[in-house]
Amino acid sequence: MEERRTQPRAAETARAGVRRQHVLDLLRSAPAGLGVQDLAQRTGLHPNTVRFHLDRLVADGLAAREAEEERVEPGRPRLTYTATPTPDPAANRRNYRFLAEILASYVSGTAEDPAGAAIETGRAWGHHLTDAPAPFERTSEQEAVAELLRILGDIGFAPELAVDDPRRILLPHCPFREVAEAQRQVICSIHLGLMRGALAEMRAPVTADRLLPFVEPSLCEAHLAPVGPESDADLPPSAANGAAAPLG
Repeated sequence: MEERRTQPRAAETARAGVRRQHVLDLLRSAPAGLGVQDLAQRTGLHPNTVRFHLDRLVADGLAAREAEEERVEPGRPRLTYTATPTPDPAANRRNYRFLAEILASYVSGTAEDPAGAAIETGRAWGHHLTDAPAPFERTSEQEAVAELLRILGDIGFAPELAVDDPRRILLPHCPFREVAEAQRQVICSIHLGLMRGALAEMRAPVTADRLLPFVEPSLCEAHLAPVGPESDADLPPSAANGAAAPLG
């Protein structure tokens, strides 16, 4: 029972982490600071949700709050939030990269089917990065693709839809490029599974059919396809390993 209770918390934590990082990125891009309403408009989140993330960022030492001296309206002074400077962000990225290399090499060297295990892992996390529609509601392809682009953007892929094909997603910036170049079978398969899981959670009419890594030195492509009667979008994660992402 304890394990079942912790799983929803893990899902909420994953979603909160992506949204909180988005709030922090906005603060870092605005040296003069931003207010709650400013951030709510830019993120599309409810002001109370923005306040929750800001409180956590302040508690973690990543942001600071300050009351404006001049009041525009009667009542409490407006609070402005700014990102606190980080001493050496590159060092943090190197640490995470090293950890990613360790984990990817472990999966590659010990799993019987590294690509299948990576797809299943990514698919499970993909379910947690979006919200399922209400019962009996249908998600249109346009809505699903827009949400998938948001998720990929939050992760750092800078995704774009191809002009000539609305089911081809261009990924010009892989945030895990250095690790993916060494452990392509694992890292790229995780990304393929993540897209499949997110689309399945939305009950989208399309799924991520394949991922083409590095079609150009700094470009990957994800291809979507309609959900078929035997598509992995209709299967539980344990049964939806599928094929490894094309690597050539």
